[in-house]
Amino acid sequence: MDWTLLAAILSALLGLIAGSFINVVAYRVPAGMSVVHPRSACPHCAHEIRDRDNIPVLSWFLLRGRCRDCNERISVRYPIVEASAAVLFASMPLALGVVWVLPAYLWFAGVTVTLTLTDLDHKLIPNRILFPATVVALGLLGAGSLLDGEPWSFVRGLGGGAGYFGVLFVIALLARGGFGFGDVKLAFFLGLCTGYLGWGHVALAGIGSFVIGGVLSLFLLLTRIRGRKDAIPFGPSMVAAAYVAVWWGDAIVDWWLRTG
Repeated sequence: MDWTLLAAILSALLGLIAGSFINVVAYRVPAGMSVVHPRSACPHCAHEIRDRDNIPVLSWFLLRGRCRDCNERISVRYPIVEASAAVLFASMPLALGVVWVLPAYLWFAGVTVTLTLTDLDHKLIPNRILFPATVVALGLLGAGSLLDGEPWSFVRGLGGGAGYFGVLFVIALLARGGFGFGDVKLAFFLGLCTGYLGWGHVALAGIGSFVIGGVLSLFLLLTRIRGRKDAIPFGPSMVAAAYVAVWWGDAIVDWWLRTG
């Protein structure tokens, strides 16, 4: 039996379920609402969503993207987030294998999707999400590293988080308000998870974030989707670069060292 493939399938199913909750968290936390109560309801008619209409991705298609009660359109964002979470969750065992730190990286996937949504929607990386998420990541990585016999990797992750945080903290001070402190705090979380895999991985995540951010900003300006005075969230670029480090970090760092 291919345990990695099985882990990827199970992770994808978990990602579908997590994606449904991610939609709730990303909407409610910035609004100061509870993520538990009340139950999810249609934003148009306020009818509570039935259990059979709350199956990730599938329910949206069965309902043809409309509320069962009022027939108003349901945003396609919901199934897109759920499907994206499934893909990202599935990618973790494919990239890392079946290891004890895998739960930490499934957690990483869920948290980064949530924070990407809040940053895109509100230009906000909420402490209510980031701080508890970081504590949980520390626990999962710490326990997983011991079970995998890789305690040094956890120490390196702490160093990566501190280093990434420190660099962005200095940049934020020099930028004098042109750089969000939420991104600085996010850097520790991303540096922890990429640094666990290697020093080159966290360096790739940091450098890559500015490359991706620069290319994205240039595209938005050239296409006039954003103007020169419009703020462009940096968090999604940081997250994208972190995924590059997790997925292809070994290959890129190896190429980097051979050609450097």
